Amino acid sequence: MLNTHLIPLYQHTLKKLQYLDGLPSLLIRLILAPVMIIAGFNKLALSGDVTHFYQYFLASEDIVAWFGNSDWGLGLPMPSVLAFLAAWTEFLGGIFILLGLFTRLTAIPLMITMLVAATTVHASNGWFAVTPTDASTSPARVLNWLAIPGSEASLVNSDEASERLTKMRELLETHGYTEYLYAKGKPVILNNGIEFSAIYFVMLLSLFFTGGGRYVSLDYWLTRKVSNSFLAHKDK
Repeated sequence: MLNTHLIPLYQHTLKKLQYLDGLPSLLIRLILAPVMIIAGFNKLALSGDVTHFYQYFLASEDIVAWFGNSDWGLGLPMPSVLAFLAAWTEFLGGIFILLGLFTRLTAIPLMITMLVAATTVHASNGWFAVTPTDASTSPARVLNWLAIPGSEASLVNSDEASERLTKMRELLETHGYTEYLYAKGKPVILNNGIEFSAIYFVMLLSLFFTGGGRYVSLDYWLTRKVSNSFLAHKDK
């Protein structure tokens, strides 16, 4: 008797909620777009000594040098070309993601960019973007339960990072202006691992499969307009 009433109610509720299924895509886009736009913008030569107009469309000299230098940079071939592609992929891609325009197609080069960033910039630093300094609350502890390689080393690194951070704080409390320095938050140890690149990749992968979202993207309205035009032409 209970199932007779609950199952139809459950199905009816899910059907009504389908009108909101574009909301997750919208939220993902609103999180991703500013990150991509500013990442691309900061790679472009929009400031500094630019003598020719076309140079505004190129990657900055510092970024090109970082892409090409093997001693303190990425050591990539054709750094000018790759820096140019990375800058405009992120900048324009972020704008398209924000608008929900060509969302699935835009997600592809951005996913490639995240893969390149993860493997060339962050992979040597491990997973975490910010080093956990409490091994008891580190996600690596769960992996250690499963005997995943590298998890034990991560926990040891957390303990060592905690010791160093404690000493830094002690020095600041003794010689520094902690009230001022801690006003915007306490210091952390940056690990610069692949965590953010991986998360952004997964978010882009989700957009690739779901699109920009119903009602909340230009893709939806353009597709709807094209479909209506096709149907109208077919009826003639």
